[in-house]
Amino acid sequence: MSVLPTGEQFRLRSGDAEVVVVEVGGGLRTYRAGGRDVLDGFGEREMAGNARGQLLAPWPNRLRDGRYSWDGAVHQTPLSEPETANAIHGLVRFAPWTVVDRDGGSVRLEHLLHPQPGYPFTLRLQVGYQLSATGLRVTTTATNDGDVPLPYGEGHHPYLAAGVGLRVDDCTLQAPAGTMLTTDQRSLPTGAVDVTGTPYDLRAGRRIGDLVIDSCFTDLARDDDGLAWVRLTGPDGRGAAVWLGTAYSHLQLFTGDVIDEPRRRRGLAVEPMTCPPDAFATGDSVRRLEPVESVTGSWGITPL
Repeated sequence: MSVLPTGEQFRLRSGDAEVVVVEVGGGLRTYRAGGRDVLDGFGEREMAGNARGQLLAPWPNRLRDGRYSWDGAVHQTPLSEPETANAIHGLVRFAPWTVVDRDGGSVRLEHLLHPQPGYPFTLRLQVGYQLSATGLRVTTTATNDGDVPLPYGEGHHPYLAAGVGLRVDDCTLQAPAGTMLTTDQRSLPTGAVDVTGTPYDLRAGRRIGDLVIDSCFTDLARDDDGLAWVRLTGPDGRGAAVWLGTAYSHLQLFTGDVIDEPRRRRGLAVEPMTCPPDAFATGDSVRRLEPVESVTGSWGITPL
């Protein structure tokens, strides 16, 4: 048998729920529960197109011109979004990850990112997926395995499924953000606005309709456990929620308008991020990891 585009497939099961995690990128391919797709994922013989389910590190989203300064040195990363001269979504999306441990309902994968042009640091990443009756929990830990401080940011890129035969237009979206970042034609931040009174005030929930969203949000309201919740529900009231732990201060929402048919607007990307776009250049919310220091963040998905 030929090698699958995303390598080995790790199937997790709990009750009637099944999740597939993949070797390439350490990402999330599918999630089914109660006989329906929770995620708008991708097939076993497909690549993870449009960043579906991928882990984004050591930075999420876009970096202007792929260039940033760190401790007095200027670094130039490859322009992985050449049409806009941006570097996008980090350096580990198509790298192989290795299994640390696994059982029927969980798997933990690891990737050691060695120094390279544009990111001359040694970063050890681990991501754990744990499926239970209440949903899926994803925990990412980053450790500086080098001997100099390094910059770090991280995100994830799941697409919640609109439902069989539906577009996100038919769904109701509720998101807890009070502020939205404005962007230029390169999708890079230009400022921030209060969402109050705008179509992007999603705090009470609204039907998406023809609203186009590809924006980063922050100032996230949280519950008593420190979790911020995003909910997408179809006309029948079923859907899914993504919760963000306190490590994730920013949230990218994307209605998929630039995705080719038939996948266009079939899922909503809900992207927990520890920092905003262009963070390596601006320094906004970038974590400075000293040698041997680690940082951990958790988020999850709950079927509704």
